[in-house]
Amino acid sequence: MKNPAKEFRVLSTVTDYTRFFGLPAPAHPLLTLIDLAACRDLPRVTTPVVQQLYTVSLKRNLKGLLHYGHQSYDFSEGLLVFVGPGQVFAVSESLDTSEVSGWMLVFHPDLLLKYPLGKKIASYGFFSYALHEALHLSDREEKVLDSLLHSIQGEYEQPIDAFSQDVLISQLEVLLSYANRFYHRQFLTRRTTEHDLVSRFETLLTAYFAQDGEQPLPTVQHFADELRVSPAYLSDMLRSLTGQNTQQHLHQGLIEKAKRLLLTTSLSINETAFQLGFEYPQYFTRLFKSKTGLTPAAFRISAH
Repeated sequence: MKNPAKEFRVLSTVTDYTRFFGLPAPAHPLLTLIDLAACRDLPRVTTPVVQQLYTVSLKRNLKGLLHYGHQSYDFSEGLLVFVGPGQVFAVSESLDTSEVSGWMLVFHPDLLLKYPLGKKIASYGFFSYALHEALHLSDREEKVLDSLLHSIQGEYEQPIDAFSQDVLISQLEVLLSYANRFYHRQFLTRRTTEHDLVSRFETLLTAYFAQDGEQPLPTVQHFADELRVSPAYLSDMLRSLTGQNTQQHLHQGLIEKAKRLLLTTSLSINETAFQLGFEYPQYFTRLFKSKTGLTPAAFRISAH
């Protein structure tokens, strides 16, 4: 007998979110701030959730697993976690929240619509990351963010007036700017882990382009899946440590293999393009010229 399909719950508003998890009703229709220590005794909710909201949360002493996609991650450490609209997550039945502390900020995209932050937030790559790519904070950094949260809380608890949203947005932007600073610091201070990831990426890249015969064009998603990280995280990490994002590395690998094929085989330009995975040879020619300054045919002639 087949197991019944899992139910997914879509949470579209801040009120949906608080009601679903049994949290206090929000004082503002588009934003709420949750004290996690006050939620220790709430009933466990294990239904997978798709939220159309942003959440920023600092979780301490959360014992057990959170499920994200097809994997599970342990958050026993204190971590700053970012979740963006459209992401799916669930908690395990064995999750122990008896000692959890920290806070969670939940806000709706509509809060930002008429402000520059509504566009700028798309540049904060950490909102597209899987949960295991959370931000590790130092004690000092944690205190900075706690202080900013107290400021947001002070405004959030005031009666709403004509200036409430402006003030909340400005405070939220400061919080995200600090998070962005700390996040990029993480790439510089956690070099052992990140350099290991670079090494594994380079090994995969070398093996991919060493294959003979026709193969599909390499994609960022393919390598991110192989390394079990998100495409955005992989690109940010590579850019931070190598100066090039994932797509640039893939293009470089394609061009190097193209040069080898052009110089060591009798394949035509079109055949070379198909061998590399291009569906349309003109796209190959365009990429090759943009990277080398020569068309594939001109390169082949100049090298002889």
